[in-house]
Amino acid sequence: MQFRQQALAKLQSPEELDLPVRFARPQGWLVFSVTVIAMAAASVWAVTGSVTSTVGAPAVLTYGQGSYVLQSPVAGQVTAVHAKEGARLPAGSPVLEVRTARGDDEIVRTLDAGRVTALAASTGQIISTGANVAAVEKVPRAGAPLRATVYVPAESAAAIPAHASVDLTVQSVPSQEYGVLRGEVTSVDRSVQSARQIAAFLGDAQLGEQFTEEGRPVAVTVELKKSPATKSGYVWSSADGPPFGLTSMTLATASVRLADRRPVDWLLP
Repeated sequence: MQFRQQALAKLQSPEELDLPVRFARPQGWLVFSVTVIAMAAASVWAVTGSVTSTVGAPAVLTYGQGSYVLQSPVAGQVTAVHAKEGARLPAGSPVLEVRTARGDDEIVRTLDAGRVTALAASTGQIISTGANVAAVEKVPRAGAPLRATVYVPAESAAAIPAHASVDLTVQSVPSQEYGVLRGEVTSVDRSVQSARQIAAFLGDAQLGEQFTEEGRPVAVTVELKKSPATKSGYVWSSADGPPFGLTSMTLATASVRLADRRPVDWLLP
């Protein structure tokens, strides 16, 4: 009780009534005001602003028509190879000649017009019936434009908008010197691709395995932007691009722009 009486007496003391009331310092008000303004601006930006994001994925430059593997209809010894890798051949062109055990000569021909991307047989080699002897990429016509087929992770495919911009770092082109190739999404395949499907389209089993190492991707077709001012005939991030043309089955790495999202969407379930 003694301490309580001392406290009451101190409150009733007239000396305490003369003390000035302490208000917040100007610096404190300034910090408080800045904090409130920053929080309000952040809230407005979270609702009305947008965030741009991209997804990286492997890509291949192709003519967009796919490839096929040419197989030998007979068993025997290869006596002649009539085609070269990289050559464009019309349908029905001779690729190689096989002599059977009966002494007959059988010519293996292309099924569709295209470019020979790989030869798996050489002169003197013994092959069996159904053996893969060549891979041929279908080419619709002479001078047909290249496209890029990008194998995007399935979980990111739904976020790719129509006509999304794409930057392609081409494996055979030094990006530090010539920049990246510009393109635009024309179609997104909504079904995932297996290693076998990719291998059948590209005519390369190794690429099929490589592109599915981290899961089955979705194929995205990209149209390359054309430019008559560059040697390659396509638009690059640099003014001129590389001083040479591009060929199909060239590997690249694509950066695909995804649909813009509001910052608040990242917080909502």
